Amino acid sequence: MPRALIINADDLGYEPEVTRGIIEAMREGVVSSTTFMVNGPHSAAAAAAAKGLPVGLHLNLARWAKLSAKGEWDEAQAAALDAGGAAKETHAQLERFQKLMGRPPTHVDVHKHLHRHAAVLEGVAKAAAQHRLPVRSIDKAMRGALRKLKAATNDHFIGDAVAGGPAYWSLEQLERSLEQLPKSGVIELMCHPGHAPRLIESGYGAQREVELATFTSPSARAWLERIEVVPVSWEAAFT
Repeated sequence: MPRALIINADDLGYEPEVTRGIIEAMREGVVSSTTFMVNGPHSAAAAAAAKGLPVGLHLNLARWAKLSAKGEWDEAQAAALDAGGAAKETHAQLERFQKLMGRPPTHVDVHKHLHRHAAVLEGVAKAAAQHRLPVRSIDKAMRGALRKLKAATNDHFIGDAVAGGPAYWSLEQLERSLEQLPKSGVIELMCHPGHAPRLIESGYGAQREVELATFTSPSARAWLERIEVVPVSWEAAFT
């Protein structure tokens, strides 16, 4: 199996400064994909900014408006969802994505990896499979579960972001990870570049600026050229 590297920036639409940084990382740097939060107050502006770029759905069950019911999401409610409820909200957010972007998403992933809950994973996978969309897996167990549910997924996953901790993607970390990339399969490198948010209090704010500097650095492009890897979108990786 040939090797495909996707460098995906999470959180498009989270906050205007975050969105601005993601767009920079894609247009001026090496980020090849992003995922979009469609149920927030800044979603419409983000959709306009991202026209023409490879964009997936960043399914958001952690905050802001429910699109399949009344009220707002929080993580406790997400953890208690059954598969039917998760599928219903996934369909609703996919529909909102289509309305905002004028096209379907390239794939689906989940804010804060809330599809680590078995029922959420089942619902997300079933909805995504109906739309023929791949879904992010973050480990071997999730990968196997998604494939049993007939949802395509990546073969490898690299990345993290800890609120209050240091930026995950320093230049040094990126170089180490690129040197150790698997030799085959679809590899997703998850990142969180952006400018520090001004309208939302965040435990991962200044860290986004470090990641933005990493993924727009000439060194990042040079390392990719040296190992002869060109980052691609999810759509390109699965066609």
